[in-house]
Amino acid sequence: MASPETGVLAARARALAVLRIRSTALAVALLPAAVAVVLFAGRASGHLGAGTGWDLARWIAGSLAVLSLLLAALVALVVARARPALSPSVPISEKSAPDLYRLVRDLADRLDVPAPSAIALTPDCDSWLEDRTHRAHGPPRRSRGAARGEARGTPEAPVLVIGSPFLWWMRVAELRALLAPVVAGTGPSAHPDIAAARRFIRGLDAAVAVAARARGPLRALPLRFVGRVARLLLRAGREHATIMERAVAAAASERAQTVDYGLRIVAQEQVGLAYAGWDRLLTRVALPAWRMGRWPSRLDAGVVSALTELSRRDRLANGFASRLGERPACDLLEEPGAIDRAASLLAARLFHGGPAEPGPDWSPVGWGQYPEEVVDRKWRLEAARLHRVLDNLPATALPAAPAPDPAAAPPLSYARSSPRMPADRSPVDHHPAGDHPAGDRPAGDRPAGDRPDGDRSAGAPSADRPEDRPAAPAPGPTLARVIDRLAQDERAGDLVAARLGAEVEREEREEAARQAARGGSAQDATVGVAWGDGMVAEGGLPLFPLQPPRTGRELLADHVTAMVCCAAVDTAGAAPGLDWLDGPALLVDGARRADLGRPVLSLVDDGDAEPLRGWLTTVGVRPEKPVRLV
Repeated sequence: MASPETGVLAARARALAVLRIRSTALAVALLPAAVAVVLFAGRASGHLGAGTGWDLARWIAGSLAVLSLLLAALVALVVARARPALSPSVPISEKSAPDLYRLVRDLADRLDVPAPSAIALTPDCDSWLEDRTHRAHGPPRRSRGAARGEARGTPEAPVLVIGSPFLWWMRVAELRALLAPVVAGTGPSAHPDIAAARRFIRGLDAAVAVAARARGPLRALPLRFVGRVARLLLRAGREHATIMERAVAAAASERAQTVDYGLRIVAQEQVGLAYAGWDRLLTRVALPAWRMGRWPSRLDAGVVSALTELSRRDRLANGFASRLGERPACDLLEEPGAIDRAASLLAARLFHGGPAEPGPDWSPVGWGQYPEEVVDRKWRLEAARLHRVLDNLPATALPAAPAPDPAAAPPLSYARSSPRMPADRSPVDHHPAGDHPAGDRPAGDRPAGDRPDGDRSAGAPSADRPEDRPAAPAPGPTLARVIDRLAQDERAGDLVAARLGAEVEREEREEAARQAARGGSAQDATVGVAWGDGMVAEGGLPLFPLQPPRTGRELLADHVTAMVCCAAVDTAGAAPGLDWLDGPALLVDGARRADLGRPVLSLVDDGDAEPLRGWLTTVGVRPEKPVRLV
């Protein structure tokens, strides 16, 4: 088995190779100046001729020397001043987590490596070390001992970034075992050659980013040259840098073998479980709320519930639930709720692109309010969008709709179903043309060419003609209308799916434009976003979109499901609920109904409404009753 020192030596060899590339680039930049110095020195000493040819050579060499020195100075200035990208994270001060800092320092002492200079949390299932010593990142917080170490030429230790789901799901002993190989990486990081090679690579990478964002001819031309040089140097050193990082990781892993090795195996099992639960929580639970302008404020606490539910369902994970009696790692924090809130807001920015701060259109929601404020509202908004699309479909010759039941509840105002709809628009304007027989079309929707008695004028209809009188308000939006249209019109499914996709895409573009206007998704990568004590989020957000765009058929199925759920809540006493692994859920008699998907797909894909009508009868839903869309 190789020793940690072997890995460090291999990493140092590759670091020296990277530094040789830097030295070679410097030598190439200084070569014209060296030639010019030799020529002018030879002229002054009399060793070189004084003819016209020699004078021309001296001036050419001198001009090239000045140009090369200016370009080299430009590249060096941009590389030195460019701000390396930082991973978005929530900083944890020692005052807010003394026990966590103590655990990390004890771990570093056992590994005989320098302790990390600080600790930060990231809303993801990963942990790593990050160098934040660049002066553009702010003045480093050094202790007295760290200052003495820097005076001796020892680089400052990197920051330890920990995945926030680990703190809430893992136990203290598991977290210590998980962090052992990560903390062990501070040893190789303290080596001067490795640290210098990493700074050089990060500087080149930052310079490429600066050149890519250059605007204006005065800035773009010189920065484009800097970008080309930086890319050339990065290509030359890419292989050496990659092998160097692999050697550093191998050395850290070998050093961590002596610390909690058996417990590390259990901790790695928890990493896979945590990742699965975290992914389901984000894509199924958090994403619907983010799309509505709400962000769950306790995501890390929610991952515990999600993983507990996963442990209950999965026989392979049944033994993991017994761990919950041990001390959780989040107890190492003084105020876990406040840190969870900050990490949850950062997760919304990273995975969805929300604003950096809460506001009227970006407010937090607790898990207790999630069913009413997110699930029910999501269903109502999607049902309203579905009816708006149905309103705009071309007319079809369908059977006349049955007359409304006089004993039914009065129809609700459909005009309130969407904030984009004018308040003075009557319910008649929302009744689809296809729901009327050919001769009973509302006067307001009748084309000029279809007016009786050959009257093709666009003026107001005559009050003495019964066929031109305004039709009575149509009943409110019903599930029966949706089912009949999709089942009886072969074209309706494709048309509705396409128009739903177009409307959702338009709404997403409008939301992206609003975010860009308030700076939520157009942050310049060189400008940090202040957060708490100095957390920095970089680049265009979202950095990690959770889901690819949904197809029109998927959107149609979601919207029909939402309409069914609204009808079940309004007519059958059902209730919106939250499933920790599947997100919005329909509760009937307190139990989740998970059998709605197949009947809806039968209607959407095949136009067969019988399975859905049977499901509605079983649950007791009355599809002919109007539903509330707000």
